[in-house]
Amino acid sequence: MNKLGTVIRFTYGNAIKQKSFLISTLVFVLIVSILAHLPSIIASFGGDEGPKRVGVVEGGERYVSLLNEYYALSPEPAVEVVGVPNEEEAARLVEAKELSGYLKAGAEANVNGVPSFEYKSKDAIPQLMGDLSNGLHYVNQALARESMGLSEEQVAKLSAPVSIVPVQLTDAAEGKSESEIQLAYGLVYVLLFLLYMGVIGYGNTVATAITAEKSSRVMELLVSSSAPLTQMFGKIIGICLLGLTQIALFIVVGAANLTLSQGSNPLLTELNINLTDVDPMLFVYFIVFYLLGYLIYSAVFAAVGSLVSRTEEVGQVIMPVTLLIVAAFMVAMFGLTNPNTPFIVVMSFVPFFSPLVMFLRIGLADPAWWEIVLSIAISAAGVYAMGWLAAKIYRTGVLLYGKLPTWKELRKAMKAYDV
Repeated sequence: MNKLGTVIRFTYGNAIKQKSFLISTLVFVLIVSILAHLPSIIASFGGDEGPKRVGVVEGGERYVSLLNEYYALSPEPAVEVVGVPNEEEAARLVEAKELSGYLKAGAEANVNGVPSFEYKSKDAIPQLMGDLSNGLHYVNQALARESMGLSEEQVAKLSAPVSIVPVQLTDAAEGKSESEIQLAYGLVYVLLFLLYMGVIGYGNTVATAITAEKSSRVMELLVSSSAPLTQMFGKIIGICLLGLTQIALFIVVGAANLTLSQGSNPLLTELNINLTDVDPMLFVYFIVFYLLGYLIYSAVFAAVGSLVSRTEEVGQVIMPVTLLIVAAFMVAMFGLTNPNTPFIVVMSFVPFFSPLVMFLRIGLADPAWWEIVLSIAISAAGVYAMGWLAAKIYRTGVLLYGKLPTWKELRKAMKAYDV
């Protein structure tokens, strides 16, 4: 046990001091911080230039007044519409950057007499097309109201919105509100991605570290000082702690930035994201399934990494394991929109898939407590089985040099060792 602790401390201490770890962590922290405060940063550099000026050509005075009437309903109008006598003048104003673009009426018109419009600008994909479309829809309604002799009150009744509030049924009496559903969806997506990247990234690290020691012949010295299994599990646990350290830092930085940018980020304000709505148990389950997923995959990575003698060969032998993780992630992505389908339910009990898929179901659906316990138990059994098999392979392959052993050679050598 003392030697195992030494290997864990050595692995963790060396890895956390590596430049690649420090740089990747710093880059991620900077990216998250910049994205969270991006609206404020853009505004500080003069990104908010006020409403876009759009011209309407060829006698569109009526459209100009109705469009401005519509945009004036907003506290901060996104568009200001001006009349322009002809298209040549409009093109000149666009060239001089006095207009963002201009609307030109077409020959065809709808039943209310509103023509189709062309919007011409320098932008390849104008960003304000949605605002213009909404404005023209308002114009169409106004002209229809006039032609039918309807009052504003009658039009308001006809166009009154009907609200629908989604509530997810759970064991809680109130269920999940819309904001809680949106928050859960976003949080589960982010945590799933962290779980996937953590398992695949640190699993690769385990395989590469073992192969690097074999290629430099350091492994022969290490084996003489501690048992092969102590080294394997020491590396797995040490790198696991490294992954948990980095993920914990990511979560803390993300939560801190979301809290600080709550008032300045319009997207967060619109979504009404409140971090107090997050169920703390979601993070507990994240840690549980991260550990289960990491341990089962890293055992396989350690086993296959011990079979090759050069780091150049690592990519070839770990490819099937990597594809298995990618498949689990793809299944989880499918489950984001269908967390209760029979396929997703079944896959949440398959050891190599359950760490991702059951975590998805916990976050977005409402699985029974026994389903969660059963999934954890099956995954734990899978970890034990893969740990036993990986230990047999590792103990055999760690001192094998040269060409990759065949399955027959490996099976024969494994029979000589008991774990």
